[in-house]
Amino acid sequence: MRNYTVRQYSPEDFAVWNAFVSESKNGTFLFHRNFMEYHQDRFHDFSLLVFEAEKLVSVIPANRVGDIIFSHQGLTYGGFVFHATIKLGQVLEIAQSVLQFLNQIGISIFQMKLIPSIYNTYFSEEIEYALFLTNAKLIRRDCLSVIDLTKPFSFSKTRKESIRRGEKNNLVIKEELQFDLFWNEILIPNLDKKHNAKPVHAAAEIISLQQKFPDNIRHFNVYYQDKIVAGTTIFVTDKVAHPQYISGNEQKNELGSLDFLYHHLVTEVFKDKNFFDFGPSHEENGKKINEGILFWKESFGAKTTVQDYYEVSPSNFSALDTVLI
Repeated sequence: MRNYTVRQYSPEDFAVWNAFVSESKNGTFLFHRNFMEYHQDRFHDFSLLVFEAEKLVSVIPANRVGDIIFSHQGLTYGGFVFHATIKLGQVLEIAQSVLQFLNQIGISIFQMKLIPSIYNTYFSEEIEYALFLTNAKLIRRDCLSVIDLTKPFSFSKTRKESIRRGEKNNLVIKEELQFDLFWNEILIPNLDKKHNAKPVHAAAEIISLQQKFPDNIRHFNVYYQDKIVAGTTIFVTDKVAHPQYISGNEQKNELGSLDFLYHHLVTEVFKDKNFFDFGPSHEENGKKINEGILFWKESFGAKTTVQDYYEVSPSNFSALDTVLI
């Protein structure tokens, strides 16, 4: 077994961490420290770096709550990040080293929110095998509605009618940075009315993040007679466009605003991406599905892929001792 060293992230690792993520096979801008640290006041960061001698071989975005490590509660996905040259045997040894490290410092549970496969640049499911070997428990599985933009897909009759409605109403789509306008006029009132909730990101936070990641965070508003009626904020990675926020005013069905907007995004703006990820339609931690929202996403031609959540006990690290024979 190779000699691996595991240690907690410190601010001095900022540059080496970001360089590794940028060259990895399964990392995205969400793992850049400038993104992760926008909400550092809400989470006790416990991100890890794994070295083979002086060479960085893996990073793990994570936070700690008591004796539980999460990867990462403030991110859409997480887990082990690797370089494209990594081999399965190395991953098993790295996973064992990390679990042994966590066990030694008294961590009872390591919970992983895995990266959906559509975000990976190369096949990257070695960790799933390591989790199987260490008797990890699947605790949640989300269904993501995704359009495969590399294959033929079609909109439903209802969506096409709504798109034509948007055309007849002379709706105007603008890519711009009017986050405050969208947040205050559309998003916040809708979330408060429908779910008694607030956006995960405050307007000031999303503005700051967009300034740091202008190619990865793009925003589009829809206007009817010069008044904002809908909008969406899209997180963009190498292969995937993902709506982080979607909302329209009470006229959205009458005007066809959201359908008109998403037709434009899917067929024009992001047509050269591999996937358009609408995300999950779940409630109650994945146990229930909002049928209306799911129907809307599937009517654009979206199909289902999954995102898995696992819990593993670090004390099971020895299960990886004798895998390679």
